[in-house]
Amino acid sequence: MIEQDTVKLLRECDAGVKMGVASIDEVMEYVKADLLKKLLSDCKNEHDKLNEEIQSLLDKYRDDGKEPNPIAKGMSWVKTNVKLAVNESDHTVADLITDGCNMGVKSLNRYLNQYKAADEVSKDIAKRLINLEEKLAIDIRQYL
Repeated sequence: MIEQDTVKLLRECDAGVKMGVASIDEVMEYVKADLLKKLLSDCKNEHDKLNEEIQSLLDKYRDDGKEPNPIAKGMSWVKTNVKLAVNESDHTVADLITDGCNMGVKSLNRYLNQYKAADEVSKDIAKRLINLEEKLAIDIRQYL
């Protein structure tokens, strides 16, 4: 049970990291403020570091990980592009990223509760990812 929950939790973290990186990449060209650009870039770098840890653990369990849900990714892409087509501003970017962070935090907490038997290393990765998302949402509030 421990290994099964561990792999499932790592898969969800994998999908979450990929979704976060894709979202940041999507909005980066629209960012005007240097500080907002730096905050997003720093967060993306932290996501990439976590992704390396996740991939290493998934390799250990001989698992390929998980891609973000294609429907969720598509809906995110449409929402992002429609909102930014109407209003290319740091406010819009901050609004979109905050929504994404909040959804990520909610999902990851749900998976932490669902996969209680996961090992502590995997739970720690999930918690660090949650903290990253929460911190970014707080750091970019000034642009809302």
